[in-house]
Amino acid sequence: MEKHYESDEIEIDLKDLFFEVLGEWKKVAVSTILAGLIMFVVSAFIMVPQYESTSKLYLLKEDVISSITDLQIGTNLATDYMEVIDGRPILDEVIDNLNLEMDYKELKEIITFVNPTSSRIIEITVTHPDPEVAKAIADEVADVAAEYIKVKMNQDKPSVLQYGYVAADKVSPSVGKNTILGALIGAFLAIAIIVITYLMNDTIMTPDDMEKKVGINVLASLPFDEEEDDGMPSSAKKKNASIGDKLKDFFKDDDDDEDERLLSKINKPEKKDKSAKHNKGNKKGERK
Repeated sequence: MEKHYESDEIEIDLKDLFFEVLGEWKKVAVSTILAGLIMFVVSAFIMVPQYESTSKLYLLKEDVISSITDLQIGTNLATDYMEVIDGRPILDEVIDNLNLEMDYKELKEIITFVNPTSSRIIEITVTHPDPEVAKAIADEVADVAAEYIKVKMNQDKPSVLQYGYVAADKVSPSVGKNTILGALIGAFLAIAIIVITYLMNDTIMTPDDMEKKVGINVLASLPFDEEEDDGMPSSAKKKNASIGDKLKDFFKDDDDDEDERLLSKINKPEKKDKSAKHNKGNKKGERK
């Protein structure tokens, strides 16, 4: 396909575009390396590492389960219980009990609730920069939620199936993943800029460009002489040339005058010597 500008539709020569991008591979490589390096530095040294801790609640006691209906009820209640645990009363009580320096919205953002498929278990996961604080919050939410469900909802108290653990490994940020993502973004931006520049470039550089962009066949072309094209108009060049010739003639005339003066100085003593000899000869003749 070719790129034409006669109509509103633009056809792109994919081959030329490919070689255009390929010709700018150094820029793409530099952009990729820089973007990847920036993301590596940000992920490794600037972003705050996050840790997770998970506690689990079991909704029904074994001695209460008497039929399949009870199991189904327990499974259906899991969704309702997650909405209750995520409510303001329980989270506000957790903040007061642990003396946390955050409000309800901030605490809600770092807690996630998951109900595994076809189970009566609720997983309470807390993400925090301090792994010990994450564990404390997860455990406290589980205890407060179990007591709240028993008292406020008049239901059997859920059992705490598992308390959280102090995580040794961070869950985010992923330095390797972010570095690769940053490198890909850098490469994409560099290629996008090259493509946009190529599409917006209307400059005609070769006869092929004339044929592709304007649709006119070039029958002949004149060679380009860099010595003639120095960025000055022809009138200025002629003016400078005439001034230069006048200066040359002026200095040439001065040199000629200087030469004549030197010759005259050299010839004058010879004339004096000849006149002196002539005078002496006359005097000798008179004496005789």
